[in-house]
Amino acid sequence: MTKLQEMGQKAKVAARVLANAGAKKDAALMSIADGLVANVERIISANKIDLEQARAGGMSESMLDRLTLNEARIKDMAEGARQVAAQTDPIGRILSGEVRPNGMKIEKVAVPLGVIGMIYEARPNVTADAAVLCLKAGNAIILRGGKEAIHSNTAITEVMRDAVESTGLPRDSIQLIEDTSRQSSVELMGLTEYLDVLIPRGGAGLIRSVKENSHVPVIETGVGNCHVYVDDSADLEMAARIIFNSKTSRPSVCNAAETLLVHSAVAEKFLPVAKKMLDEKKVQLRADERALQNLGACDTVIPAVEDDWATEFSDYILAVRVVDSLDEAIEHISKYSSGHSEAIVTNNYGHARQFTSRVDAAAVYVNVSTRFTDGGQFGLGAEIGISTQKLHARGPMGVNELTSQKFIITGDGQIRE
Repeated sequence: MTKLQEMGQKAKVAARVLANAGAKKDAALMSIADGLVANVERIISANKIDLEQARAGGMSESMLDRLTLNEARIKDMAEGARQVAAQTDPIGRILSGEVRPNGMKIEKVAVPLGVIGMIYEARPNVTADAAVLCLKAGNAIILRGGKEAIHSNTAITEVMRDAVESTGLPRDSIQLIEDTSRQSSVELMGLTEYLDVLIPRGGAGLIRSVKENSHVPVIETGVGNCHVYVDDSADLEMAARIIFNSKTSRPSVCNAAETLLVHSAVAEKFLPVAKKMLDEKKVQLRADERALQNLGACDTVIPAVEDDWATEFSDYILAVRVVDSLDEAIEHISKYSSGHSEAIVTNNYGHARQFTSRVDAAAVYVNVSTRFTDGGQFGLGAEIGISTQKLHARGPMGVNELTSQKFIITGDGQIRE
């Protein structure tokens, strides 16, 4: 039996306990929150090792931001655990019920998925978020993070395992694969005897690889090629604030805007205003021909190429295109969107309704930054990922999305004729 198979076996045992753990799960989550806060220095020290190695390896500043942990971010992780603990237990919820003509009572009830595998890249906060959500939903989890965050992930996982064990639940409810070689990912994708679901979270390459190679059912979390469309009736000052926030608050995350679409009627007035704000963060604008005419030639403005419209830059780079209508904006989004988050800035109610009904994405915004597509911001406490698929779960996935269902049928001796 391999090391991973042993982990799978332990997770199966833990999952059976968690499925009926009730209020003990909340005690464990509160213990995790306290443990994270109490071990801030230990976690930051481990994170510094990861950061030093990442810088030496040439990691970009935007990706370093994703890897970085500080006291505030660790306290946010702890607060997420407390918020999840305060939520209603998703397990045992009666989703629907009816009494059949023959007197049988049929109920559809929420149950845990079982054992969840998670493959993700250099975001150590995912380690805590994923574990907390799985625990609340009665699932055991096997985590496989990237090599860039291995010291951070190890420290966080050990804190959480200690916390869970202290409340009488199995320590192996949360496990971390310390082997960050490609082989460990391949083996995890084939662990069909033990895993019920596999969730990839990261860049397009990782997600594509898991989708194509996993033998375990996959919940796909999405790449974020997100758009902001500034309509001809938009409040331009509001639009400038929204695109600035959508692009620059954290450019490395999946809900950051990657393309700005501007109606031709307001392009001449709006684009210089937006550029002035974006220049504060030295954002490079990759503009189509008409946008170039309004932006002017400079070091931070270059002509766009076809690939730019389909790229998740995860950096201080923004593609810019001028369009002549709402229809043209929606056509562009339909062609290039990854189905993650799309926004319109408009004062035209009819245009807003058209945009929200015709744009096919997990989250569609009217006069709001795309940066709000986030489990915490949506009141979920945390998220295990943002699903861009349409089966089972879509958008930020909280505890309810980490459950399955079963039918419970009660009768008084009915037999089928």
